[in-house]
This record gives sequence, C-alpha cells and structure tokens, in this order.
Amino acid sequence: MTIHRRGLLGALAGVLTTAATPVTAAPLTSKRGRDATQLGVRPDSSDDQTEALQRAIDDAAERRVPLALPPGNYRTGTLRLPSGAQLSGVRGATRLVFTGGSSLFDSAGANAPTLSGLVLDGGGIALPARRGLVHCVGARALRIEQCSITASGGSGIWLETSSGTISDNILTAIAVTGVVSFDGRGLRVDGNTILGTNDNGIEILRTAIGDDGSIVTGNRIENIKAGPGGSGQYGNAINAFRAGNVIVSGNRIKNCDYSAVRGNSASNIQITGNSVSDVREVALYSEFAFEGAVIANNTVDGAALGVSVCNFNEGGRLSTVHGNIIRNLRPKRPIGTAPDDDAGIGIYVEADTAVTGNVIENAPSFGIVAGWGRYLRDVAITGNVVRKAFVGIGVSVMDGAGTAAITGNVIAETQRGAVVGLDHAKPVTPDLAAPGAAKFAQIALGANSVR
Repeated sequence: MTIHRRGLLGALAGVLTTAATPVTAAPLTSKRGRDATQLGVRPDSSDDQTEALQRAIDDAAERRVPLALPPGNYRTGTLRLPSGAQLSGVRGATRLVFTGGSSLFDSAGANAPTLSGLVLDGGGIALPARRGLVHCVGARALRIEQCSITASGGSGIWLETSSGTISDNILTAIAVTGVVSFDGRGLRVDGNTILGTNDNGIEILRTAIGDDGSIVTGNRIENIKAGPGGSGQYGNAINAFRAGNVIVSGNRIKNCDYSAVRGNSASNIQITGNSVSDVREVALYSEFAFEGAVIANNTVDGAALGVSVCNFNEGGRLSTVHGNIIRNLRPKRPIGTAPDDDAGIGIYVEADTAVTGNVIENAPSFGIVAGWGRYLRDVAITGNVVRKAFVGIGVSVMDGAGTAAITGNVIAETQRGAVVGLDHAKPVTPDLAAPGAAKFAQIALGANSVR
C-alpha cells in the first residue's frame, strides 16, 4: 500500500484538531472534585453566588462526585445540602460569606453530607432561635471537618437526630453555642477548637432521658461565657443533658463561667482524662436523675468545687471518683447560683460512691465532703491525699444519714480537723480522727494518716 505525503499530513491535522477540541460534556475535575467555577460559580465576585452554588451542589450531589471550591470569597445566602453533597475548599482560603437567611447550610434527611476545608463566616448576622450556621436535621453519616466557623449569629453547628463526625474544626466568636446535638444517633465530636461562645461550648442534649452514646474527645474549649445568666444552664464547656452513655475524654478546657463538664440526668457518663483550669463553678459535675458516673484521671486547677456527684434526692447515685488531681479551689461560686451552695471543696459525693486515689490541695472549705443532711448512703473514701484544707474530710452525721467508710487517707495541714461531722455544710463535731473522739454508728472510721 502506498502512503502519500499529502494524505498523511491531512490525517495528522485531523487528529490534532480533534485533540485540541475542548470537552464540554462535563466540568473539569481535580483531586478534590469537580471544579465549581466550571459550573458558573465565581470566587471574589461582588455578586451573590447563592443560585450558582446551589446549582453546582445539586449537580455534583446527583452525580455523586465532590464539589471543589477554589480559593476566594463567595457571598451567599442559605444553601441546601442534599444527600451525597460533598463540598471541599482550600483550608483557610475558601471563604463562604453569609449574606442572610435562616442558616448558611441547611439540611434535612441527607445521607453522607460533607463539608471540608471551608471558612464559614456568619458575619455576625443574627439567626433565628435554635439555629446554627450549619443546621442539619436527620443527617446520616454527616462529616464536618477541617472547617473554620466564625461570627455566627446563632450556634455554630446545630444537629437534630443526626449521626456522624464533627472533627478538627475551629469555631470562634459564636453568639450562642459552638456545637449542639439533640437526640444524637451516634455522634463523635473530636479534635475541635472552640474559642469564645456566649452560652456553652458543646451541648449533647435529648428531649427525654435515654441512650445517646456521643463521644466528645480531644477538643480545646476556652472562654465560655454564661451570657444569658442563669444558675448553671450556660457558661459550660461541655454539657450533657438527659443523654446516657456519653464519653467525655481528653479535652483541654480553660476559662469558663460555670463548669468544664456538666452531666445533668446523664446516666453512665464517663468524664476521664480532661485537663481543666480556671472555671468558676463546679469543674466536673454529675447531677440530678442519673445512675452511673465515672470521673477519673482528670486535673482541675482553679474551680469553686472540683467534682460534684449529687442530687440523691432526685435519684442521682452510683459513681466512682478516682485518680483526679484537684487544687486551688475558689472560696465563692458565681453570682446567680443558689445561696446555700458551698464552695472551696475538692470533691463532693452523696450516694453509692467510691472516692479513691485522688489528690486534693488548697481547699478553703473541705477536701472531701460525703452527704448533705440525710442524703448519704454507702460512700467509701479511701486512699486519698488531702493537703491544706480547712477540713480534710467532712461527713454528714445527721439523723437518717447512711453509711460512710473513711480509711487509709493521708490528711495534712487542716485547720479545723482531719475528719469532721457535718450538719449539711456546717461542722458540728470535733475532729473525729483525734484520739478519744466520739463515734457514730454509721461512720466506719479506719486508720488514716493525719498530721
């Protein structure tokens, strides 16, 4: 077969022409996903990008491919996240600037929605009550990761009946609460930084007492204000309400108007390995109608009360408090708390509780207190070290109070006594650890080292 030069050149030209023709059937993609600018989205435009962004989100979600937003600012109102929506940006450089609406992102019943590497700027625009800048109801396998959420006029992230992971985000200048979960279905909140909220840092809540199982771990939470006031509903770094089987571990918590971790009617809560400083009420709290609490291996430096496991009158019972270091207690609680609430206490417990292996130093009132009036039952206080307290260990000796065992503790530098009987918060006996002291049938007082 003879190949003519002219025919060969023509064939090559046809090939080159075909190769140079742009493919217009689908937008260009990158390792992060489909390029949003190929779908009409314009970064750094003064025009509102809501419609273009929504079209791009819907198109990518329908095709089950991620949507990549290049660096730049995008002015937008409320965007809907459908099932399969996956938005990614360049961390710290892709900024969505909220122009108004009920939320920046809103989602209902979505499966596997994902936000990654975005800056979400709420601009301080007020949101309706019980809304977040990111608002998801009934989300399954939600992921919000490596995002910055700032200047929200409501909460940062608000979830209802949702499951998934909130991980490695930075939340700053939040008008209400950083992360809220109502009736969670398997939520993990880990590795986030929350700086400056007006209500609470993280809330794990349920509409009725029940199993929740959320895991809150490895977060840094600082500068939490009790903006609306109250007597403890606000100003907490982490608040679990009616939520059973919640794990709160390994968090760094600093500068809260009220508590570092507050479990209210939260059974089987585990509060372990947290580092807490400069909180102004009870640092670690398990209160009201709960059964089961483990409060272990935490450090607390600066609080009105280190650990409180209370409200036996409401059914609060069954706990272990062990291996904690608690020091530098404050002599007063914040304004707004009940006037008879005491302060300057390391550990306070009431019912069915073992208090073991803790170290408490610099307690203006009591190192450890067991019982409130007749609300005392089956408490063991063993193997603790209490130094520099007005009273080392106080125990209720009121009529009707139950049994407490106090043995094997090291108690030093206590002005009023090593072990003292109480009428509520008032010392009413001499030092029960002194030779020849009066005995109480319900108090099993063993060998303690006192100096």
